[in-house]
Amino acid sequence: MILSEERQSHFAHVIVDGIWKDDLVDFTDDDMAIKVAKRAIIKFVTEYAEIDSKVQGMIANLKRNVPEGSPEWDVMYSKYFEEELRRKGAQ
Repeated sequence: MILSEERQSHFAHVIVDGIWKDDLVDFTDDDMAIKVAKRAIIKFVTEYAEIDSKVQGMIANLKRNVPEGSPEWDVMYSKYFEEELRRKGAQ
């Protein structure tokens, strides 16, 4: 999944505005808060894409052919994805 600069900026503003409105943080520099939020979004999307690619490869490398989109493929994908998240400490 690739997010455009515009979409990253939108999500960053939504996050920062939500944190500010819920009175969780008082930002001393709004621009810096947006930049940090963008970096976090990019990191999340990048890691998600890496895990997605790895999991798809794991399923493709099985001895038996599991067609993508089949119920079995979906179950395996979810299982392997959760395992990879745990390995990375993301869950």
